[in-house]
Amino acid sequence: MNGTVSKAVETYLRSVPQARRTLLGELHEMVLRLYPQVSVDMQYKMPTYHVGEAWIAIANQKHYISMYTCGYHHIERFKQRCPQIKSGKGCINLKMTDDIPWSELEFVVKHAIDHPKP
Repeated sequence: MNGTVSKAVETYLRSVPQARRTLLGELHEMVLRLYPQVSVDMQYKMPTYHVGEAWIAIANQKHYISMYTCGYHHIERFKQRCPQIKSGKGCINLKMTDDIPWSELEFVVKHAIDHPKP
């Protein structure tokens, strides 16, 4: 089964300023590559990726690109391995000047989708 990306998500991704569009697009493509069956829609005004009851979201914020998982357990390893990157209880905030740790972000996405509950 192939996933679906809503027109609203496509519009959102195109509307992001070019300087941030590349990173946001790379995050979007990473999730699609890891989970081809994902459905993507707009929830809380940001692209949200669903596989069953599991989800993650990404968004362009004022000072960074955020990845939301709503679970500390999804980003615990990331926080330990990448302490230089700002994070919250269940989100990661990527600045354009950060050295993006792609393998660690892939781990976060896989953990959030494969283990939606603690």
